[in-house]
Amino acid sequence: MADLDLGATFIPALHKPSALLPIAKHREALLYMVETYPVTIVVGQTGSGKSTQIPQFLEQSGWCAEGKVIGITQPRRVAATTVAIRVAEEFGCEVGKEVGYSIRFEDVTSATTRIKFLTDGLLIREALVDPLLSRYSVIMVDEAHERSISSDILLGLLKKIRRKRKDLRIIISSATLQAEDFRDFFSESIDDTKSDVKQDGDVAAIISLEGRTYPIDILYLEAPAEDYLEKTISTVFNIHANEPAGDILVFLTGREEIDQAVQAVSERSEQLPPGSQSILPLPLYAGLSSDQQMYVFEEAPLNYRKVIFSTNIAEASVTINGIVYVVDCGFVKLRAYNPKTGIETLTATAVSKASAAQRAGRAGRTKPGKCFRLYTEESYQALPDATVPEIQRSNLAPFILQLKALGIDNVLRFDFLTPPPAELMIRALELLYSLGALDDYAKLTRPLGMRMAEIAVEPMMAKTLLSAPSFGCLSEMLTIAAMTSLGGNIWIQHDGEKKTESAKRKFATEEGDHLTLLNAYQTFMTKGRRESRFCHENMLNFKAMSRAVSIRTQLKRYLERFGLVVDESTTKPASDNSNKAEQIRRCLTTGYFAHAARMQPDGTFRNVSGTTALHAHPSSLMFNRKADWVIFHEVMETGDKTFIRDITKIEKSWLVVYAPDFYRTS
Repeated sequence: MADLDLGATFIPALHKPSALLPIAKHREALLYMVETYPVTIVVGQTGSGKSTQIPQFLEQSGWCAEGKVIGITQPRRVAATTVAIRVAEEFGCEVGKEVGYSIRFEDVTSATTRIKFLTDGLLIREALVDPLLSRYSVIMVDEAHERSISSDILLGLLKKIRRKRKDLRIIISSATLQAEDFRDFFSESIDDTKSDVKQDGDVAAIISLEGRTYPIDILYLEAPAEDYLEKTISTVFNIHANEPAGDILVFLTGREEIDQAVQAVSERSEQLPPGSQSILPLPLYAGLSSDQQMYVFEEAPLNYRKVIFSTNIAEASVTINGIVYVVDCGFVKLRAYNPKTGIETLTATAVSKASAAQRAGRAGRTKPGKCFRLYTEESYQALPDATVPEIQRSNLAPFILQLKALGIDNVLRFDFLTPPPAELMIRALELLYSLGALDDYAKLTRPLGMRMAEIAVEPMMAKTLLSAPSFGCLSEMLTIAAMTSLGGNIWIQHDGEKKTESAKRKFATEEGDHLTLLNAYQTFMTKGRRESRFCHENMLNFKAMSRAVSIRTQLKRYLERFGLVVDESTTKPASDNSNKAEQIRRCLTTGYFAHAARMQPDGTFRNVSGTTALHAHPSSLMFNRKADWVIFHEVMETGDKTFIRDITKIEKSWLVVYAPDFYRTS
C-alpha cells in the first residue's frame, strides 16, 4: 500500500458539510466579536470546525480587502497541510492559489493567496522580514492550548505588534482550560511609559462554540497493565471481536512502538476467521511524508475496520472521520532539555488530564463512542491537570536567537505567557555566545549572528554552514545539513535488518555518519541519476532523498542571499579525498563542539565533563566501532540509556582551536 503515490489533487475526506458543523450557528456572533475586540479567544473542541470555517467567514466578510491576508498558525506541519487542503477544496480552488500553506522547506502559496495556513515557527520567521506582519489583517493562532514554544513566543510578539497596529485582529483558538489565561495575558495594562497607548475598554473577549459531541463511555483497567503495548494490541482485537462497526484510534508514544504495533496487528489479523471483517492498521506520526499521512483520512476498503496508531498528533490537530473507539495507552513522549548536561531527553511520561480528555473526545464525533484507558481510575486521578508548557523544558537557543534578530534585545524582559526557568535562558545565551552569534554585551553579532537567525536550521548547524566557505566545503556541508534535517529517515527499515546494514555499508566511510550521508546523497545524484530504482536497490527511501534535494536547494538560496557562492563543480565523493574529509570534520567541529564525547574502554562514550555515559545509537555507523573523540548531531535519552546519533570522529585538539570560549586545556 505504501507505494501508492497520491497526486496533489488527493483530498482527505476530513469533515462533514460545513453547514452542519457546530460553528455555523455562531457565525454572526463571531464576526461581531472580531470586529469589536482586538483579540478574540475561541473555545471549542476539535471537530467543531474552527480551523476550517473561521478563515472562510473572515474572507467572505471582507477581511482580505486591499490585498490583505488571513494567517492561521498551527503547531504541527501535518495540521497546516491537511487543513489547507480541506479549506481549498471547500473554497473551490487549487491549493496554493487563494488558499495555501507554508511549512519549513515547503511553500505552497502565490500572489493570489488570501487564506494562508502556516506553522507558528514560520510566522515568527516572517516577522524577521516584516516586523509588524503588515500583510496580515487577521492572525489566528490555532490549538494555542498545546503551549508549543513557538506559539507561546508568537503570542508574546503579537501582544507587542498589537500596540503598533490598531487594525490587526488576533484570534486564539484554545481548549476550555486555558482561555482565561490567554484573556488575562492580552488584557494586562501595558506598563510602558513610552507608550502613548491608553488601554480603553476590554481588549480580549471569549466566545464558546461547544461542539456537538455524542456521549462517550470511558472504561478503565482494573489492575495496571504490565506491558501497555501488548495490552494495546489485545484491546484492539477485543474491540474488533466484540464491538459494532467503527474505526479505532490508538494513542501510542512514538514511531518505534507504532511500527511494532502495526506489524503485530497485520500478522495477527491474518489469523482472523475467513469471511469475517478484516483489520487495516495504519501509522500516523510526524516522520511520515505528507502523502503517507493522508492514508488515515481515506475510508477503509469494504469489509475492513481501520485501526490508526498515532502519536499525540491526532490528539488535537486533525479530525479523522469514522472514529468510534479510542484506545489510550496513557503515555506521551515529551522532550525535556537538561541545561546542566545539554541533553534533550525524550521520555515516555504519563499524559495530563487535559490530554486524556482530548483523546477521549476523539471517540464521540459521529456517534456515541467508547474510550479504553489502559490504566486504572486511581492512576487517572493522580495525573497532573495540564502538560508543562514546552518553553519550560526546551533548549531555548534557537528562539533567543530569533528574538534578538527581531530587535528584542532584552530577552529576559520579553513578555512570555509563562516565563522560562533562568537556567534554560543562561544556558542558551552561553551556547549562542560560544557559537559567535552574540558578543560580550549579548548583542547579536553582524553578519554572523544575524545570518544564523535567518537560516532555517538550528544554531549549531547554521554556524557550521556559515563556517564552511573558509574550509572549502560549502557544497558538501549543504548536503549534510539537508540530510540531517530529515531526522534519520533515509534508510528503508526492512524485516531483515542485515539487508539495511549491508546497504549502508556501501556508502560507509570510517570517519562516521555525516560523511556516509554525504556519500549516499552524492551517489544518488550522480550514479543513481535521482531515480527511485537506485533507491530501491540500495535500501534508500526515495521520498526522503527527493526531500533532501529540495531542502538543499532552499538552504543554498539562503546562502546565496548572503553572497556566499556554492561551488558545485567538486562532486567527487568526499571519501575519495582524505583532505576534503578532514576539512568537513573540522567544519562540523566549529558548530557541534558542545556535542563532543570521548570513547571509553568499554565502548561507551563520555561527554567532556565526564558526567554522562552516552551510547552510539544502533542506527549509527559508530555503533560497536572504535574511535577516540567524536562530535554528534543529537543526543536523546530513551528509556534508561542516553543515545547519540549522527556521529563523526574528530581530533581533540580541534575543540580548543574552534571553541576557545567553550574549552580550555588544563
